[in-house]
Amino acid sequence: MPGHAEDRAVKSRVPPVYPELAKRMRISGAVKVEATVDADGKVTDVKTINGNRALATAAEDAVRKWKFAPGAGVSVVELEINFSLGQ
Repeated sequence: MPGHAEDRAVKSRVPPVYPELAKRMRISGAVKVEATVDADGKVTDVKTINGNRALATAAEDAVRKWKFAPGAGVSVVELEINFSLGQ
């Protein structure tokens, strides 16, 4: 049975690359993604739950590179990636 975000600690985060088009269009906000994490802490799948389409791919690409603490099995973790034009 999949776990929740609090079940798995993040060992390393990779910040998202702010899409140039989104910057030019002044698009910011949060993208909520669901990451599937295997027992070793490796992200095996990411899908966007909600958020701006212009930011979703960058959020997914970043989360695919994250590493989580090892766990008992596969977990599904919900994460929110924030894009701020002040970055």
